Amino acid sequence: MSSVIQVITADQLFQMPDDGFRYELVRGELKKMTPAGFKHGQLVVNLTVPLGAFVKQNRLGVVLGAETGFRLTCNPDTVLAPDIAFIKQERLTLAGETEKFWSGAPDLVVEVLSPSDTVYEVEEKVATWLSSGAKVVWVVNPKLRSIHVHRSGASIETLAESDVLDGQEVIPGFHLNVAELFT
Repeated sequence: MSSVIQVITADQLFQMPDDGFRYELVRGELKKMTPAGFKHGQLVVNLTVPLGAFVKQNRLGVVLGAETGFRLTCNPDTVLAPDIAFIKQERLTLAGETEKFWSGAPDLVVEVLSPSDTVYEVEEKVATWLSSGAKVVWVVNPKLRSIHVHRSGASIETLAESDVLDGQEVIPGFHLNVAELFT
């Protein structure tokens, strides 16, 4: 007996009733997201607050929270929701805001690892973000108290607590001591 996977579209995902869970859509297949733990939530806020304040003060674009979906592919649809996202002002001006999922990848994606994440899942997600147009993906590892910076076609940069996270060309002028994230 073979099981048939029901293909879900981004529009169907958007219209789903709230059942208390978060979902992502990977090539038309619904993936339930486990609720984040306390430490995960704390790290997300520790980065969102300074990043959001810097972006707003400098009118660079918009920082979006974990509930925001990005439609990366169509037929079958893929909709992912990073822990933090940033979209440059120029892209917002061109595309305009939307009530539904943003079409395409944000410029910056931040993923905070959860204890249940596998290496394969994280690598696959980073590759999906980069191949969909994200300029940079920051993967925050709470256990190792480090950040891996991924860029398309570049080697992975690993930042330890003694290093400074730099927005480089995506968020010029943004700097944060990595240690501040974990306090």
